[in-house]
Amino acid sequence: MGRISRRGFTAAAAGAMSVMLATGEARARNRAAEDVDGEARRKREFRGMWTATVVNIDWPSKPGLAPEVQRAELLALFDTAVARRLNAVILQIRPTADAFWPSPYEPWSEYLTGTQGKHPGWDPLAFAVREAHKRRLELHGWFNPYRVANHTDPARLVATHPARQHPDWVLPYGGKLYYNPGLPEVRRFVQDAILDAVTRYDLDGVHFDDYFYPYPVAGQTFDDTAAFERYGTGFPDRAAWRRDNIDRLVQEMGVRIKGRKQHVKFGISPFAIWRNRATDPLGSDTRAGVQTYDDLHADTRRWVREEWIDYIVPQIYWHIGFAAADYAKLLPWWAETVRGTDVHLYIGEALYKAGAPGQPAPWQDPAELSRHVALGRSRPEVRGNVYFSTKQVVADPVGAMARVIADHYPDRARPPR
Repeated sequence: MGRISRRGFTAAAAGAMSVMLATGEARARNRAAEDVDGEARRKREFRGMWTATVVNIDWPSKPGLAPEVQRAELLALFDTAVARRLNAVILQIRPTADAFWPSPYEPWSEYLTGTQGKHPGWDPLAFAVREAHKRRLELHGWFNPYRVANHTDPARLVATHPARQHPDWVLPYGGKLYYNPGLPEVRRFVQDAILDAVTRYDLDGVHFDDYFYPYPVAGQTFDDTAAFERYGTGFPDRAAWRRDNIDRLVQEMGVRIKGRKQHVKFGISPFAIWRNRATDPLGSDTRAGVQTYDDLHADTRRWVREEWIDYIVPQIYWHIGFAAADYAKLLPWWAETVRGTDVHLYIGEALYKAGAPGQPAPWQDPAELSRHVALGRSRPEVRGNVYFSTKQVVADPVGAMARVIADHYPDRARPPR
């Protein structure tokens, strides 16, 4: 009970009736406090969009545009975020071991100029931070830790690329090149490259997506045998060693970010299924073919429970009622996972599926995403949503985003503290 209830019991000599009145008043006050808290949560709500730059998904619209065109495109995206009453942009600034700022560690991104390592003639990150903040938008830098290239030919990388200078760092798999997460020098390098942006720019957050060890490819092997033989002593199997490698990346990254700038948030947006319940009683009531713990060696639940990160954005990219991975079952699982921690929970939303050809009937209904947001608001642990991707936030082909705004975003909101 609240203070009034305690006073009521202290004044028990005044009679049972006064106690009952005091208790009733306390309950009423508690209900009012809950209403105020719910209203406060709505006023402090994360409303974000992912802006992907890899293969020019969202921005720039194509490589090689003049700087003034790239700037105009980015401003249009930011202005759309404001018009949609969003308050955060998660901008991909290291998509493939490259950079959207003048990094001393890695080359300029080919997605800016069409040529890896070529200076674009301006500093996109400095511009993005400044213009986002002018519009009261948080700007979170989105970094992919280990992906080096969307091909397997190191000779296609610029000659100064760290992957060419350290060929022993790199492994081909599934038609792509990756840094080997099992090498301590790789882990340190990745962190150093990211911290350069944290140190030099006024970022509001550092953001990782769902790519750690690569998604499994049938018939192919991620051949980290040499690294496992060198560093895997003491682990029961290779999977446990791999999970430890990713745990170390996440834990160390969080500590090092706070060591540079205490206010910068560290968040991750994983594939939404940690483990199926059939695999682990702590897992979700799902039947997914991929489990992050087992397949990506990403113990996402542990990161939350250990509070190594500030926020998590599970990509719950399925509709309500989907048999193998029901949105309505996954959302409460994640709410229970963050409960009792200081980790904020935002839900990743598959706006790109709304109205898309080939998607099942629920995704053809413009109200599906609005139902997702409503379901999240019924859980106090859910503090917002993030939409993939910016292109669909802008185009909104079937009005799903407009429905979310009409139903849930009557005014702009500030992000959670």
